[in-house]
Amino acid sequence: MIPGRDIIVIGASAGGVEALSLLVGQLPADLPASIFVVLHVPAHSPSLLPQILDRRGPLQAGHPADGESIRPGRIYIAPPDFHLLLQSDCVRLVRGPRENGHRPAVDPLFRTAARAFGPRVVGVVLSGTLDDGTAGLAAIKQQGGVAIVQDPDEALYSGMPRSALESVAVDHSLPVVEIAGLLDRLARQPVQVASEDDPVTYRIRKESEIAAFDLDAIEDEDRPGRPSTFGCPDCGGALWELQDGDLVRFRCRVGHAWTANGLLAEQSDGIETALWTALRALEERAALCKRVAERMRDRGMETSAVRFQQQASDSRYRAAVLRQVLITEPATDDDASADLDPDAGDRAQAEDAPDG
Repeated sequence: MIPGRDIIVIGASAGGVEALSLLVGQLPADLPASIFVVLHVPAHSPSLLPQILDRRGPLQAGHPADGESIRPGRIYIAPPDFHLLLQSDCVRLVRGPRENGHRPAVDPLFRTAARAFGPRVVGVVLSGTLDDGTAGLAAIKQQGGVAIVQDPDEALYSGMPRSALESVAVDHSLPVVEIAGLLDRLARQPVQVASEDDPVTYRIRKESEIAAFDLDAIEDEDRPGRPSTFGCPDCGGALWELQDGDLVRFRCRVGHAWTANGLLAEQSDGIETALWTALRALEERAALCKRVAERMRDRGMETSAVRFQQQASDSRYRAAVLRQVLITEPATDDDASADLDPDAGDRAQAEDAPDG
């Protein structure tokens, strides 16, 4: 029997709980497809998404076990701190290297689905900030799958859908209420599966093995891309630059992966951390110099007291400049309010979600 497009992979971040709830509520009970979901969630907090989605629609939702078989009519949700990966006959849960600072991340799910199932895959990108999911959606298209994104004008956070539209030949951009019907129709349309061995397929396979923490792939010197001049924010190692059309990505030796926007956001966080560290050091230096100056003055050592008092004043001045920089640093785009913690919106929705 010729299969349909029966492997549906969905990625979301901030605002994703609402979008996923609406989508799942529109799906039919007899959907002849398996659904796999990655939502950015904090690593050390329990995920309530399985309970939320289980109540929203007729399909059973839950966190899978590592090695669990793939069955139609099920929604498999990535648990916190594990990548959800697909093989031809089962799902894998792996604590592999983070991608764009996330684990679970959308791109490893999309990429491994494209490798294992080719044109049978439908990739869906929902609400979220920055651009996680764009590279994975490109891999799905390269392997003959279908790319769908939520209408950015409808999404609570338009970053992820808009990035996909700008960098991938997306097949459909729709409101969430229309995506469910499209998924049902695609799942019932037969599709021919062809096997190809080309450079694109090789790179998808290689990156899938790295995401699965395959040591042979990680230690292999023949890796996709070319060395860049940038360092990995997670481990400090050199980053290799990869080009997917107009999309620029980076991956380090041990497997951490970044899009250009993700790397820039992480560097911005690093700069802010460094500024706060410098501010703390200057405040402490000013306090110490002031104390030393007072002791020198008590001992009649006025010249030394003046010197230390001047150093205290200089440190306070520099601290004031840094404090002003930290307070007035402008946002760079319309998603900046969520960029520092893209999980915050989903965390609040998941924790405060009603029972019904």
